[in-house]
Amino acid sequence: MNRSGIIQFILFFIYVLVQVLVLRNLVLFNSAFCFYIAFILLLPIELNSLVLMVIGFFLGFTVDIFYNSMGLHALATVLIAYVRNYWLGTITPQGGYDANSSTTLGANGLQWFLVYSLPLVFLHHLVLFFVEAAGFALFWYTMLKVVGSLLFTMAAIILLQYLSPQRRRS
Repeated sequence: MNRSGIIQFILFFIYVLVQVLVLRNLVLFNSAFCFYIAFILLLPIELNSLVLMVIGFFLGFTVDIFYNSMGLHALATVLIAYVRNYWLGTITPQGGYDANSSTTLGANGLQWFLVYSLPLVFLHHLVLFFVEAAGFALFWYTMLKVVGSLLFTMAAIILLQYLSPQRRRS
């Protein structure tokens, strides 16, 4: 296992611990939740889809254990891990991605990062909350939760990106 693999392994546990210990209790207006999805979004571009889905499953399943949510988070994260590489292929810049490209805000800019992350976070929250609601009976309340959580999660991800130390390239 190389250095970046070890760092990703440690970050996995940090994201799970922050989600379970801090973000679980952080709810705005009883409808906006912040989720761990940044871990999947910030993984390297060249990561294989199957590996990405396995990581997404373990991330979602670990959160499901603590939330007692019977696979809801695993479902949503595996879906995002599956869709992520197709979405990256759709929004590929004209010259393509560099060999060691990353999906971070610092590497690609705010506009690209929003185009990349907003639809994926929206899809994650849409699936998570509508499966949790078991249908469309509470459509508008569920959509309020989706949009509120989207804004809250995106604000947290962007703040995380601005606060994280940037790697200097030599």
